[in-house]
Amino acid sequence: MRRLLRRTGFRWRRARIVLTSQDPDYSSKVHAIKQILAGLSADEAFFSIDEFGPFSIKRKGGRKRVGPYESYEIPQWQKSKGWLILTAALELTTNQITHFYSQKKNTVEMIRMANLLRSQYANRRRIFLSWDAASWHVSKRLKTHLEEINNHAAGEFPIVEVAPLPAGAQFLNVIESVFSGMARAIIHNSDYATVDDARNAIDRYLRDRNLHFHTEPARAGQKIWHRERCFSQFSEANNCKDPSYS
Repeated sequence: MRRLLRRTGFRWRRARIVLTSQDPDYSSKVHAIKQILAGLSADEAFFSIDEFGPFSIKRKGGRKRVGPYESYEIPQWQKSKGWLILTAALELTTNQITHFYSQKKNTVEMIRMANLLRSQYANRRRIFLSWDAASWHVSKRLKTHLEEINNHAAGEFPIVEVAPLPAGAQFLNVIESVFSGMARAIIHNSDYATVDDARNAIDRYLRDRNLHFHTEPARAGQKIWHRERCFSQFSEANNCKDPSYS
């Protein structure tokens, strides 16, 4: 029976989990983002925005090369030295990261990010903000704020528009790939003494990354930074979110 099954081509296979979204407007939202990116001009910018954390500052595990008689163990229970939330935006055409640290994930922090990008990219005619369907990303207060600042742009600041991702499609958020690479590079296998030490390491990593892509413009990805999961471009074929990065 075993030989017969082998000849007929039957074999054991483990089920593969397929990434999906239950958003009824999935296709239209993805199509809208693709249309924006396809027609993006030099005086426009497109930002992928999300938060990393909150994550506690303590000894972190991960993959590590060890000697033949060396053990590698992490205590299950540890006293946290503090925690961080990193709020960041990745501009897809230049690969530049804008970031700050937040106390909470809420509408106030999204307004703060929108204002920061509006000022930082004041020489652009229009900027697009793309994020997932979290409640603080789609709140009425945020929409009202964006309408108000657009009404007072008067040519001195860019028009701010939103290009939302489909609900449940965080895997399409390109900045998740950067978070994944950052976590592997400086969070995994770490043991920072204080919150400031962790913050300084993150600042240095993102500063070095920005400098690299400023002097050598190129897409992000494994060929350059080795740890990022996908290129810094929007594609339905990408799975930008690594479930094990934090």
